[in-house]
Amino acid sequence: MVTIVGVRFKKAGKIYYFLPGEETLTIDDGVIVETARGVEYGTVVIGPKEVAKDSLVMPVKEVMRKATPKDLQQLEKNEEREEKAFAICLEKIAKRKLPMKLINVEYTFDMNKIVFFFTADGRIDFRELVKDLATVFRTRIELRQVGVRDEAKVLNGIGACGRPLCCSNFLGDFSPVSIRMAKDQNLSLNPTKISGVCGRLMCCLNYEDDLYKKGGDLYVKKDRTPSPRDVEPPVTIIFICSPPYCPLSAIVKDILFSNSSKNGDLVSFSDRIGFSIPQLIANVGSFHRIPPSASGA
Repeated sequence: MVTIVGVRFKKAGKIYYFLPGEETLTIDDGVIVETARGVEYGTVVIGPKEVAKDSLVMPVKEVMRKATPKDLQQLEKNEEREEKAFAICLEKIAKRKLPMKLINVEYTFDMNKIVFFFTADGRIDFRELVKDLATVFRTRIELRQVGVRDEAKVLNGIGACGRPLCCSNFLGDFSPVSIRMAKDQNLSLNPTKISGVCGRLMCCLNYEDDLYKKGGDLYVKKDRTPSPRDVEPPVTIIFICSPPYCPLSAIVKDILFSNSSKNGDLVSFSDRIGFSIPQLIANVGSFHRIPPSASGA
């Protein structure tokens, strides 16, 4: 068994695993680790836990140290440098008239490398741009072209549901989404209704896809239990008889029942008192249908 911790470098980025070493780490602790890109600052999102060594992709590096106040100051300075680098890069792109859109700039924690993220419709020859940037910053320069989904993840925004984008807040990675998922869920196939701000199919189509494939409750239309609003309120029927049927009138007044069908009312009523319907109609002085709220029932 090996003890590891999960570290995330962005709010909704992937989780990478490191050995805690001699450090005592808890969730939300800042740490300095060595990655393939260089020395980076990350946040612990999964506390120390033991896992089987076979389940890890070796080698797993150790955490260099727990972040200190000095490291946090360095992180703030790097963020200021990133803003300046973004403005400088925009100027260089405009000067070279390159058909590309710059979306983000990231410094490694030790400032040994700057990564510029951009989007473009096709392949861009940015070799001359790299030379210009290297002359200004005098460090390693990397230009990385990303897709429209990654652009939405970096820039964030508001989705059609009115909430912040899932990819920018909690989705660590993008899962494949197909139009078949929309068909299985009986959704409109209008692209404007099932596409996100990135122009691709919405990631949330994947959330309930497994349930529809298994034929779960959402897949089968079930008979809904009528709510009190759907049921017609009960009706009280009062018969007032004229002489010589006043004794019958006293009995009829005490018999109250409700039903949504008029015929059902008369049949069930006649069965209970033993009189036929024509006899009742011929000898009843007045006939009223009033709601129970008015009758006090």
